Amino acid sequence: MKLAILSREPKSYSTQRLVAAAVARGHDAVVIDHLQCNLVLEKGHPGIIYQGEPLAHFDAIVPRIGASVTFYGTAVVRQFEMMKVRTAVDSQAIVRSRDKLRSMQILSRAGLGMPKTAFTNFSQDVPAMIEQVGGAPVIIKLLEGTQGLGVVLAESVKAAQSVIEAFHNLKARIIVQEFIAESKGADLRAFVVDGEVVGAMKRQGKEGEFRSNLHRGGTGTLVKLSRAEKAAALLATKALGLGIAGVDMLQSKRGPLVLEVNSSPGLEGIEKATQLDIAGRIIDYTAALAAKKRSKSKTKKAADAHPDAPAA
Repeated sequence: MKLAILSREPKSYSTQRLVAAAVARGHDAVVIDHLQCNLVLEKGHPGIIYQGEPLAHFDAIVPRIGASVTFYGTAVVRQFEMMKVRTAVDSQAIVRSRDKLRSMQILSRAGLGMPKTAFTNFSQDVPAMIEQVGGAPVIIKLLEGTQGLGVVLAESVKAAQSVIEAFHNLKARIIVQEFIAESKGADLRAFVVDGEVVGAMKRQGKEGEFRSNLHRGGTGTLVKLSRAEKAAALLATKALGLGIAGVDMLQSKRGPLVLEVNSSPGLEGIEKATQLDIAGRIIDYTAALAAKKRSKSKTKKAADAHPDAPAA
């Protein structure tokens, strides 16, 4: 198989592990910076030009699209889809998961537990909004934030009002969420590939830090998920239409609460915590998608060549 890893960071742990896993399985893997792709739109002949040369003959791609370049990155993934190249993560699924508000609406509709969340355009509604999520303290999140950036813990209504008004003055879109005290600065990351939880870890924030992100100094340790936690991770991934996902959940008195579903989850933390070959599972899944497409193509060609042959 000829596979493309869409990544702006060829030397990152995740990218290198995906390439190594592909090569170990006999595949040809190429890293492509999606921001350097030019998209050519023409009737019946969509194309991609990369570093002056047309990209062709790929069997499948593994998108690693950063949040800051979601618009262009998903356009590149969509172009590959138009070129009949299979993708490990669909372009529309990436778009759905990246919009925190939209994804939470989808997860809520699917019946998943989550922290009470409020969204408004009007800063004068702050006291009522805080009351709607259970009162202070509350978590305030930028809708475009990643890796724990743009996430604030407001201990009081007054503090929350100041933060929310500041964000609104900057024309930033935010959500306000219930603070789950019993989680004690920890959350769960379940890694899902092709409808199966292939690894899970508990992320603990450093002392005095309510955010558990590994990028903010948190630590990850192997954990065995409960049935309810595993079911929540699988349902969240399915609801958003993702073939690969990192599902972040809080443990609470009322069961697992889904915080976020990441369409390009990092591999370093989960592989080191679990000692599992997660990159290999991603490559196997991607290659299987491409093989399925090849099989369908051969069947169609055979049917076209022998239109009068009886169906199998």
